[in-house]
Amino acid sequence: MGVYEELKERGLIAQVTDEEQIRELVNNGKAVFYIGFDPTADSLHVGHFMALTLMKRLQQAGNKPIALIGGGTGMIGDPSGRTDMRQMMTKEMIEHNCSCFKKQMEKFIDFSDDKALMVNNADWLLDLNYIEVLREVGACFSVNRMLSFECYKQRMEKGLSFLEFNYMIMQSYDFYALYQKYGCNLQFGGDDQWSNMIGGMELIRRKLGGDANAMTITLLTNSEGKKMGKTQKGAVWLDPEKTSPYEFYQYWRNVDDSDVIKCMKLLTFLPLEKIAEYEKLEGAELNKAKEVLAYELTKLVHNEEEADKADAAAKALFSGGADNTNMPTTVLTDDDFADGKVFVLDMMAKANMIKSKGEGRRLVTQGGVSLNDEKVTDPFASLDKADFENDVIIRKGKKVFRKFSL
Repeated sequence: MGVYEELKERGLIAQVTDEEQIRELVNNGKAVFYIGFDPTADSLHVGHFMALTLMKRLQQAGNKPIALIGGGTGMIGDPSGRTDMRQMMTKEMIEHNCSCFKKQMEKFIDFSDDKALMVNNADWLLDLNYIEVLREVGACFSVNRMLSFECYKQRMEKGLSFLEFNYMIMQSYDFYALYQKYGCNLQFGGDDQWSNMIGGMELIRRKLGGDANAMTITLLTNSEGKKMGKTQKGAVWLDPEKTSPYEFYQYWRNVDDSDVIKCMKLLTFLPLEKIAEYEKLEGAELNKAKEVLAYELTKLVHNEEEADKADAAAKALFSGGADNTNMPTTVLTDDDFADGKVFVLDMMAKANMIKSKGEGRRLVTQGGVSLNDEKVTDPFASLDKADFENDVIIRKGKKVFRKFSL
């Protein structure tokens, strides 16, 4: 099975513009491909995970990745998949976020010896002359066609700024610039990017002639990754300072039963034959597959040692099969106690388990808070310092817990 066939088997490919040419490029290591990353935060999150693992798969097959950081387009904002205008960022914020991305990407992509590139589209977009863009690039785009795409239709209902309207032109220019500068012949993106990606192909065709189109092929991955990027608490980050390795592990350990095999195929490097064995599991046995998924992804993003620690901590909590040394811990100080006592809800607030006391009270009344495996029924429950001679573990629902110590 070639790498292209494996991508299809894993469910990564949604649409392609020319399957035969793409198969030839990818399977023979001839693709110089790019994926764009919008620097709207100082860490990548699990919504980017699928793109990163995809780049790793293709690089292992001999293809050359280009990680394109949107330092230029980030100053405009992509309207795709949005119902409101994105907050504007300063140039300094964007530069900081770009530097953070590079460190995280190096865990997935080998940038040594020109095996991969990281480029910032600010390098060419910020120097463009406005009149020149209107004449040389804007003339290649039809406003009527742009408005026919779903991402623009949705925003037209609430209002689409002229700033955002230019985003398609900017992203299309990215492919044009990468094609000329680095011989980039393939682009990947989520299905909400389809219109922008097609725009890049058409711009190259218009500017460089029909012969260039043979090597400007767009492959489109589905946007499952973006669906993975949110939880009730917000984004699950790849930066361990934002999402600890254990919390990252727990996120994947608690995916829905219906998603575990799909996540294995999309994100792990487990052989498909092995995944097929896990696919046979049902009911409670699926927990075995979830543990494998969580372990493999934590090892990939952090390292094997952190994955081992997270696995041990999870087993300590859920099956009593290991010590709880590696459980996430919040240390209390004398300032947390009043008259020798500390309230359970204050402990949860300090550990960011709840956003407010009101949320905590609702959780308690709904039976959603446990203290050392016993339901907390009183919103004003408290502990003495003597209670911390043994482990104190608070659990919120089924998925969030914390150990507290002095």
